[in-house]
Amino acid sequence: MKKNIHPQFKECTVTCDCGATFTTRSTKEEIHVESCSECHSFYTGAQGKHKKTGNIEKFNKKYNIKED
Repeated sequence: MKKNIHPQFKECTVTCDCGATFTTRSTKEEIHVESCSECHSFYTGAQGKHKKTGNIEKFNKKYNIKED
């Protein structure tokens, strides 16, 4: 195997747009992300539930289908 071809892993600071920061290991020193586990709606439980009621009515209205 060749020597000195692998990147060096070092401590990395990840910064989110919401202001949260955490550390991990990476080949980069800093990483900036748009969403993290503290602000993403999937992890916070703030995601909107899809409404199952009314989907047929929305489809019919969208394609101008008259119900008999």
